[in-house]
Amino acid sequence: MNVTIEDAKKWLIENKIEGELNAEQIWVIGRGLEDGLDVSVYADPKFSEEQMDEIRFGLEEGVAVTVYTDPKFDWEQMREIRKGLKEGLYVTVYADPKFDDDQMEQIRTGLKEGLDVSVYADPKFEWEQMEGIKSVLRVGIDILIDEGEIRLGLEGKTKPKKEKER
Repeated sequence: MNVTIEDAKKWLIENKIEGELNAEQIWVIGRGLEDGLDVSVYADPKFSEEQMDEIRFGLEEGVAVTVYTDPKFDWEQMREIRKGLKEGLYVTVYADPKFDDDQMEQIRTGLKEGLDVSVYADPKFEWEQMEGIKSVLRVGIDILIDEGEIRLGLEGKTKPKKEKER
């Protein structure tokens, strides 16, 4: 099916979509119509063309786009939530506009690795701090975060002994 911009505009009028849409937004709506998607989910001027694209990608992938069809999320945050949904992750841990997209990525990849992301899934941590905490968790060191101070649980842990060279 080949949908033109005029077809998309006609659909918008028939479905009483109100508000100003730019040519790029209309193009994304037309692309979704062409692909047979339910564009009513994102055919709204409150979404930028990039946000519309992320919702469209989610519809194409069959994920629960309702988790991120909120203009409070920028398109990069939507992308991280969409990726997590596609990977079958529990995205509600980070599907919060308080996290920026880089923080969301750190939480998403931590979930994917099976790490205890509750240790660092807090908007007060910059993404670089989250990445550092993930590195420590990967090697099995316990972490305690008390009033913003990060403490490593090294008590009782010993370094592996090096074998003598022969």
